[in-house]
This record gives sequence, C-alpha cells and structure tokens, in this order.
Amino acid sequence: MKTIKRRAFNTTLALGAAGLAAPAIVRAAARPVKIGFVYLGPIGDFGWTYQHNIGRMLAAKHFGKAIETTYVANVPEAPECQSVFEDLAAKGNQLIFGTSFGYMNYMVKVAAQYPKIKFESCTGYKRAANLATYDIRFYQGRYVQGVIAGKLSKTGVAGYVASVPVPEVVQGMDAFMLGMQSVNPKARLKFVMIDSWYDPGKEGDAAKALIDQGCDIITQHTDSPAPLQTAAARHIKAFGEATDMIKFAPKDQLTAIVNEWGGYYIKRIGEVLAGTWKSTNTWGGFNSGMLQMAPFRNMPASTAAYAVKTVADIKSGKNKIFVGPLTDQSGHIFLPAGQVMDDGTLSGLQTLVGGIQGKLA
Repeated sequence: MKTIKRRAFNTTLALGAAGLAAPAIVRAAARPVKIGFVYLGPIGDFGWTYQHNIGRMLAAKHFGKAIETTYVANVPEAPECQSVFEDLAAKGNQLIFGTSFGYMNYMVKVAAQYPKIKFESCTGYKRAANLATYDIRFYQGRYVQGVIAGKLSKTGVAGYVASVPVPEVVQGMDAFMLGMQSVNPKARLKFVMIDSWYDPGKEGDAAKALIDQGCDIITQHTDSPAPLQTAAARHIKAFGEATDMIKFAPKDQLTAIVNEWGGYYIKRIGEVLAGTWKSTNTWGGFNSGMLQMAPFRNMPASTAAYAVKTVADIKSGKNKIFVGPLTDQSGHIFLPAGQVMDDGTLSGLQTLVGGIQGKLA
C-alpha cells in the first residue's frame, strides 16, 4: 500500500469520524475477512471516488491483517455493474460497498442472491436484511458555500455545475441558493446539468459557460477538479468538491465540502468482524463528522468567521436550512411558514426554489 499523504490522517485513523467509533475486536480472525468496494470513477479523480478510496485505506490500516480489501474502479451505473457485485460475492467478500446511487437496483438483486453476504448502498434508499444504506447530508455544506457566495459575489449571480437531476443534486442547489439568499435576498443561481458524475471535459465546459453568463462564483456537484481549475484560470472564486482541492486553485478555492467516509467504513467493518452488523440507514452530516469543510481561505476574515458560525448553527440545530416558507421557481409556496422539511421529503426532493434559473430535465 502506498503511504497516504493527507492532512489529519493520523487523527482520522485513530478516531474515524466523530461519533462513529468502531467496536472493539477481541482477536483477529484466522483468515482475513474480505471486504469489497465498487467505485464509479477512477481513484485519481481527486473527488468522490478518491475520497471513498481514502476511507477504504483508512479502514485497511486500522484493522491490519484482520481484513483484506479489494476495489473495482470505473464501474458504470448500468446493467454490467451487476456482474461486478456478483463476482465480488462469489470470490468470498463478506461485506461489499457500492459507492454510487445508480448501483442500488442491481445491488438489491445481488443481495437477494447472496443472503449471507452484507451489502451497503451509498446514497441509495432501498434496503433488505443484508443490504444497508448510507449517505452524507452534503446539502449542509452547500448551504455554507451559499452563505459565502452571498457575501462575496459582486454580481449576485453564482454558477452551479450539476451532475444528474436526482434528489441529492436538487437538495444541493436549493441549499446553496437558500444560503446565498440568507445574506443577499436578490441573489440568483444558474446551473448546467452535464448528465454525468465524472466527465472533466464537460465539467470544465459547463464552468466556462456559466462564467460567460455572468456568474462570478462557481460551485459544483461533479467529481473532478475541472470546474475549480477552469474558474481559477479565469480568476473566478470557486468551491472544491468531496475533498480539499486547494492544490488545484491555491489562490481561488474558498473552501470545499469534505466527505469523510473512513469513520463509517471502520465502524461497519468492525461490526462485521464482531458479528453485530445489521441493516441500517445512515445519513450523517456535520454532527457525525462524516461531513466537514475545508479551511476557509481566500476571503475576508469576517466572511470566514460568518461561515464558521453558520456551521456551528447547523450543528446545533439552530439552522435547519429547509424551513418554510419556501417558494418554487413560479412563486408558489411548497413548504408553509414555520414547517421544517422532513427527511422523507428531502430524500425525494425535485423542486427548485425561487432564484434558481433553469429547469430540471
């Protein structure tokens, strides 16, 4: 295994994510327990898959010889992914993580074929006795980004490089817009949907198009650093995605949402080793440690301080983000005053809030 050169590696390794301590393992098994991971993109995407692979390596380091991990990268969200899950199951993996939403239905089929093997569907919602789901409340971080954008944008118009029109992406756009409007009620958000999670060429082109339309801050819900790099080349401030991408835009990245999967993987693998694993649904945010923000840089100290306070308010529950009255793009109120959107509604969200320009496919 290559040495992991990453800030706070030792701290994360020792603690996992806050509140996700692994159960104690009395002794290692005679043979290592096999754990499989299926990735949508390459481990060098420096975003979504990169961060999942960091989590896998943290778990491998934590458990040492007690486990043996395997990963398969660049697996499309298409029927052929089913054979990848079947192959990992046939090879004796006792716990298999599928790290993208589009794997869900295929994982359901394979889990039914292998009832003694545990499966975990990342960002999925369908469960079985041997199929769990896990996710991060990314929208919390996007709200913080929106607050920063509202403070810094001179035009009042931000650009969002979006991937595919699933609820997770809609949550992110809405949260960003609500954060921006909390400090600038007249703010607007333009987006380009590239219909892919990872396509550096399309991601970069989308960022260019948004900048050409007058957006002076760029954010993204795609996996490569291309939008950030494109923005930096045009001297436009931007946000990183999934991991701290500061090295790609040292003078222009404001912060980044950081997905910390290591603590969750350590916890769930530990439960398999201890014989206590159960099918659960986990949706962690700032409070769980699964979601963090990269350092606030390239902004006034007052803006950074406001961002820190915003994170604290979300953690404490003072700021619940999706609180009515919320209006859609036509001005219709879809969440009445005083109501807080519940997780069930959030999980199926397909309504864009007022201020967002553009239509979902």
